[in-house]
Amino acid sequence: MVVMIEKNCDPIEIWTQNILRDLGENLNRQGLKETPKRVAKALRFFCSGYKKNPKDIIKTFPAKNIDQLIIIKAIDFYSKCEHHLETFYGQVYIGYLPKGRVMGVSKFARLVEIYARRLQIQERMGQQIAKAIMKYLKPLGVAVVVRGIHLCMRARGVEKQNTEIITSVMLGKFREEKEAALRNEFLTLISLNGKTT
Repeated sequence: MVVMIEKNCDPIEIWTQNILRDLGENLNRQGLKETPKRVAKALRFFCSGYKKNPKDIIKTFPAKNIDQLIIIKAIDFYSKCEHHLETFYGQVYIGYLPKGRVMGVSKFARLVEIYARRLQIQERMGQQIAKAIMKYLKPLGVAVVVRGIHLCMRARGVEKQNTEIITSVMLGKFREEKEAALRNEFLTLISLNGKTT
């Protein structure tokens, strides 16, 4: 039975009540009395990236004489897959070749959070991070590798416990055929014995 949403009722709480009821649970059971409120609060946190704009957090600094590859390694993230609302998590590796400006290191972590805290697929998340860096920092090139563990694959469905998904996005110089050495340098520096860590 679907409950109609009344004025001043939190729609996520109502949604959670309906799900619990449909699963055969007793909404008056002690352990579940506050669950709809907790779920609503948790989902709003998990999806808090929708309310944030990369433009508002990115700050760049002049760096005219810096022309080497810069890597920000192993930025942890948690996200929710848009297919099952299940958690996927892992690490993001970012490399960029500056063009007169650099970005504060913490801003890369904040940028990852903006896109991870949305309903996502890993492939799109990596693209969004890379494109935002290109747009706001304007480097000569950017590379983003995302390594993800998906509970929708481990805890349900095919239940494969050792599977990881690795995606990469190469833009600017990293994408050019003649820049294979740059790509290789990035991939070598983010790996340890052939494995990202």
